[in-house]
Amino acid sequence: MFDPERWAGMPFLYWAVVFFTFGSIVGSFLNVCIYRLPLGQSVVWPGSHCPSCGRAIPWFLNIPLASWLWLRGRCRFCASPISARYFLVELLTGALFLACWAAFGKRSAWIALVFCLVLAGLIVATFIDFEHYIIPDEITLGGIGAGFLFSLLLPELHGADSSVVALQRCCLGMAAGGGIIYLFVRLGKLLFGQQRFNLPPASRVYFTEDALVLPSHEIPYEDIFYRKSDTIQVEASLVEMADRGYRNVAVRMTQTTLRIGPDEFATEQVPCLEVVADQIVVPREAMGLGDVKFMAAIGAFVGWKGVVFSLMASAMLGSVVGITLIALRRHAWSSRIPYGPYIALAAAVWVFFGEHFIKWWLSPLPSAFLLKWFVR
Repeated sequence: MFDPERWAGMPFLYWAVVFFTFGSIVGSFLNVCIYRLPLGQSVVWPGSHCPSCGRAIPWFLNIPLASWLWLRGRCRFCASPISARYFLVELLTGALFLACWAAFGKRSAWIALVFCLVLAGLIVATFIDFEHYIIPDEITLGGIGAGFLFSLLLPELHGADSSVVALQRCCLGMAAGGGIIYLFVRLGKLLFGQQRFNLPPASRVYFTEDALVLPSHEIPYEDIFYRKSDTIQVEASLVEMADRGYRNVAVRMTQTTLRIGPDEFATEQVPCLEVVADQIVVPREAMGLGDVKFMAAIGAFVGWKGVVFSLMASAMLGSVVGITLIALRRHAWSSRIPYGPYIALAAAVWVFFGEHFIKWWLSPLPSAFLLKWFVR
């Protein structure tokens, strides 16, 4: 069934239509994953429904690409707007599946299908990370398992002649991807693990149930606490609680405990706290552990060379985008920027152009350029 000669015997246009159509159908399912996974909901049940009115969407109103255009981006029943993201994801997935066939179909239909799966995972991770700043374990850990399995069953994925060699390259890619990013996480925590806010004299700071409220803005706790050891630190001149008060004490708050001077409380026991201080120290992360698992999953498919390329390219992309957003005043220096989408884009570039990049890099032209640059 997957004999390349049989597949190549059909007209290119036929397989182009098949892969694009199949990709747009998969894209419809990816939209479900993008919406439901961050909410902890099942991607299987219930069936497709409008998130505004809850009405089930019949099959004839759930045709990829066509339905969104026909309904003009609105629900048929309640007229609520449907995000253009749904159309974009279906179109993007169809186009990338078509590109996989064009790039790998003559080499191996299985390779083309496996990379379609990889790109589908990259799409889900990208859109979820942009919106929620997380990459679900279903994508990262599931990707690691899938990469290991496909490396075992399809050694050609790593350019190997045997499953043993392919598994070695798979594991090396996972170790390189996860290990390097984890080092960045630890180094980032060491160098940028705290953010110090200098406040106007005698400023009032409020610890509410879900956010830290500073004089100029508020920070949700979900943007502060990543680890159990993460701690908000305040040297307070005055602390006011419902039944008591303190003067000139240290306040330390973690996810589970609140320490005020010598006294310790469970955080749920103190729904609101007001302190007077001139300075506050808040923990922050340079990168999240989700990026570690995500890079390990990518490494399972593309090996250590793809990992190195993806890390370098994503760092450059992220830096350019971040600096541009700051220059345009769309982000502050302290704002969080999701890194997963840049890793995903770099990995996708490697999937399609990695071999060409290696051939170019090993050619005399870049070597001569680098030598000339260093001589200068």
